[in-house]
Amino acid sequence: MVQIAKILILILLSSFSLLAQETSTAKVRVEISNFKTDTGTVMVGLYASETNFLNKGFKQQMVKVENGQAIVVFENLPEGTYAIGVYHDENENGKLDTNFMGIPKERTGTSNNASSVWGPPKWKDAKFDLKKERHFKIKLS
Repeated sequence: MVQIAKILILILLSSFSLLAQETSTAKVRVEISNFKTDTGTVMVGLYASETNFLNKGFKQQMVKVENGQAIVVFENLPEGTYAIGVYHDENENGKLDTNFMGIPKERTGTSNNASSVWGPPKWKDAKFDLKKERHFKIKLS
């Protein structure tokens, strides 16, 4: 009976080990440039769905600008479809400042450097598939 229990425990442990190996994790590295100044902070959001794009990030990071650039790395991500949104919070008030028409006063950017001529950038232009590792260079506008 003890021998059967040991075998069952070994089978369970090996199956848990296989499940852990099947879960892939990925990484996104983001280099941000084209800052007017090194003051303030950079707010970077990683979005996992069109519904939440530019509203509620799957992951967020806040970093300082150093020598005209900022670098952010998101690690241990599940494979999937994502988009990145960035803004330079120059006055560090924790929000993207806009004028009376809703046009940003602070510099912004997105993955794939998706443009935003009339309104915010679109998910379809900013999204990307993540399998292992991706590297983005976002130029603020």
